[in-house]
Amino acid sequence: MSAVTQFPQDFCWGAATSSFQIEGALDADGRKPSIWDHFCRQPGKVFRSHGGEPACDHYHRFREDVQVMKALGLKAYRFSIAWPRVIPDGVGSINAKGLEFYSQLVDELLANGITPFVTLYHWDLPWSLHLRGGWLNPEIPNWFADYAAAVVDKLGDRVEHWFTLNEPQVFIGLAYGAGWHAPGHKMSLAENLLAGHHALLAHGRAVQVIRARAKRKPKVGWAPVAISYFPESETPEDIEAARLATFSVSGPGAHSPEEVHRVTWNSAWWMEPVYRGEYPKEAWSRLEAFVPRVADGDMKLISQPLDFFGGNHYHGDQVKADGKGGWAATHTPTGNPVTTMKWDTTPRSIYWAAKFFHDRYKLPVYFTENGTATTDFVSPDGQIHDGGRTEYIRCYLRELRRACADGVSVAGYFYWSLMDNFEWAEGYSQRFGIVHVDYATQKRTIKDSGKFYREVIATRGSNL
Repeated sequence: MSAVTQFPQDFCWGAATSSFQIEGALDADGRKPSIWDHFCRQPGKVFRSHGGEPACDHYHRFREDVQVMKALGLKAYRFSIAWPRVIPDGVGSINAKGLEFYSQLVDELLANGITPFVTLYHWDLPWSLHLRGGWLNPEIPNWFADYAAAVVDKLGDRVEHWFTLNEPQVFIGLAYGAGWHAPGHKMSLAENLLAGHHALLAHGRAVQVIRARAKRKPKVGWAPVAISYFPESETPEDIEAARLATFSVSGPGAHSPEEVHRVTWNSAWWMEPVYRGEYPKEAWSRLEAFVPRVADGDMKLISQPLDFFGGNHYHGDQVKADGKGGWAATHTPTGNPVTTMKWDTTPRSIYWAAKFFHDRYKLPVYFTENGTATTDFVSPDGQIHDGGRTEYIRCYLRELRRACADGVSVAGYFYWSLMDNFEWAEGYSQRFGIVHVDYATQKRTIKDSGKFYREVIATRGSNL
């Protein structure tokens, strides 16, 4: 390994959020409900029946929030557009006031030296489209393309960096299969794979729209969950076992193919079509009774060329060679740090995710989300001394710096999230932010972890 102690000079340092989690203003200026508005009203679906209003009231406080970003030294900000704010009925009339909010946000970011990274879809599907079948409707790629066109026409003269979809493993697998997220369905594997195919087609259509309509030369990608495995030891056998597991559809411990969550919760099923133009052959043959019909031209549309690899990564599972050309799951050490989301802290996983995905897909890598939820307290001095989060950032970024030193083209890192926010089914019970939000007063306070991240950015990681 190289002795490099800093990230590259042009490394992109950012933080990320999503529209429904921070904006609030659910009835403002023509916005109509999304599937999450309705999901939050269903008893028992969201922690203590929390909802998206007012969240962080970012819709009214975005200028204040951009100043917080500037104080953190951020170079980039990844945010999502709310489809029901831009086209309230999902199709048809464009809401000029909704689009203007994002235009003003982009202007504010650029005026403060912060590069906007725009995500078109982070789960808030318009309710009216859900009533027409949502991701199961074969027309949704065209609906999504029309929505993308409206956004690109408004912002494409200033925005260069675009993401189409965020985490299809979640908004398809956990929403249409496990029922944990909106709209809360528990559908068959065949229905899930069909909805997923439509999502991939929508991604491809959006890439075409962005490239055709953006006035500034765009850089385009997407942000699936970068699900990966890492080796128990760094022997060639264990490394190859982890690589095989990362690009398998049925990871260690998988059960029958009917189990929707297992089949959809992986990288290969989603990434191979996008980057290589085909579904994983082994999985396709094994799941023959459940796979969607692929029409002529579908795979060419799905595999539109991308400019970078984007992936959200929080933790990974450890594996070792099984002595038979495969892999076996191994356990993290007893007492390994666990977040308040009950996710293992596995910093080595981000090194191997960077390496495996870069080696396979030959594109610069952005980690579009990485972060941790901890129990945060406001201390008597008015500050938030979140040492656990600081150490999480330190240990993950040390491993990411190691990947850069070992020749992996890592282009950027976005901490999740900029500020505490509505954490989906967990409501406001989980705090991921490097900025504390007092939901009663909407006061923002930069946590110790945010101050540490600011130093990381200023020193390009030499303080790690």
